[in-house]
Amino acid sequence: MIEDSDETLALRAGQGCRASFAMLLDRNYDRIYRTAWRFTGSRDRAEDIAQDVCVKLVSVIGSFRGDAKFTTWLHRVAYTTAQDNNRMSNRTAPVDPVEVVRLADVNQQQDDAPDTSREGDSEALWDAVRTLPPQQRDAILYVYGEQLSHAQTASVLGCSEKTVSWHIHEAKKRLKILLKAVS
Repeated sequence: MIEDSDETLALRAGQGCRASFAMLLDRNYDRIYRTAWRFTGSRDRAEDIAQDVCVKLVSVIGSFRGDAKFTTWLHRVAYTTAQDNNRMSNRTAPVDPVEVVRLADVNQQQDDAPDTSREGDSEALWDAVRTLPPQQRDAILYVYGEQLSHAQTASVLGCSEKTVSWHIHEAKKRLKILLKAVS
């Protein structure tokens, strides 16, 4: 039996098929949560945002037309929901620049370390990314965190591919400056 694509399920869900909608949520909830966590760095806030995205999907699924991949469209919904949540809460966790330098050194020295030992490092590095200006942070979150192409990221962020590339370039420069200032 061949499974329906997300795009097919989304189009059916937009026409009122609850089973298709439920299957879409089942397939994509982890992606929604992961994106929310990368924006917030907080499991509780990520769960709240993921739930907000699911609720928002009920009202906007009918607007999916299949012009883009469903996952790209979903990332846009998750992005706007996370942005709205961040604006409402206006909270940013401070990051210790010394810790960012330590983690960069650990990552360079322990390329063969098991994933479980680097889990905390990964969280701290995402904390550092969250301190970047919003457009730079968002480009990094989608290109490196969600492994979207520059074109897909541009679609999510509502800008051009060149703009995404520029934001990534600027983010890397800012992180280098931060690392030099602390060492």
